[in-house]
Amino acid sequence: MPQLADAAELYPLIADLPVALPVLVPNERGLDRALALGARRVAVFASATESFAKANLNRTVDEALAMFEPVVSRAKAEGAHVRGYLSMCFGDPWEGDVPIPQVVKVSKALLDMGCDELSLGDTIGVATPGHVVSLLAALDEAGIPPAPLAVHFHDTYGQALANTLAALQQGVTTVDASAGGLGGCPFAKSATGNLATEDLVWMLRGLGIDTGIDLGRLVATSTWMAAHLGRPSPSRTVRALSHKDTEEQ
Repeated sequence: MPQLADAAELYPLIADLPVALPVLVPNERGLDRALALGARRVAVFASATESFAKANLNRTVDEALAMFEPVVSRAKAEGAHVRGYLSMCFGDPWEGDVPIPQVVKVSKALLDMGCDELSLGDTIGVATPGHVVSLLAALDEAGIPPAPLAVHFHDTYGQALANTLAALQQGVTTVDASAGGLGGCPFAKSATGNLATEDLVWMLRGLGIDTGIDLGRLVATSTWMAAHLGRPSPSRTVRALSHKDTEEQ
């Protein structure tokens, strides 16, 4: 993707931030570049469906997994933490509903090859809480507990926050979110923005979970980004708190 061409220039500018920064490495060449820059966390990006594997990587699911295996093996040998992303876990724009056993099979393959963590992606935002519970139960029955799992929801149908709560109630503790609800996918045009970090933090506060995140500063940052992008943030929390701040001024 041309948009990722400046990764080698970007990484040194953010490498000293006090957070874990996983670097997407699609192949061994990408891994070489990441390790040369000092990255200690890398990620591979797989698909649960053949259509998206073809659109995103120009490979079948099995061919993609075969490509990732030496990447994961080498990364682990270098002492790097490896995260696996699995797209289209709930629905696919070309194939429709994705069978749960299909998702379980690819999930198991990624974890068996050595991924330390696996992020389950609802790439086009069609998941519902019941589907989330069913998938997590099937994974658990296959010997994959919640501990190594993360969830990654898009908010196409406004279900991302409800889906996240369902996953939390099943024991998942890692959630992917995006400041201001930014996001999408160039290979799946129906994908809208990701779960907004602000909405997630607001919900977690209500559950008594301390994230350590300064919500006011996060909202201010997302408001600033929205102004540069020329469109309002889709985050309800950003809109509510920004409006409140304006009224108080």
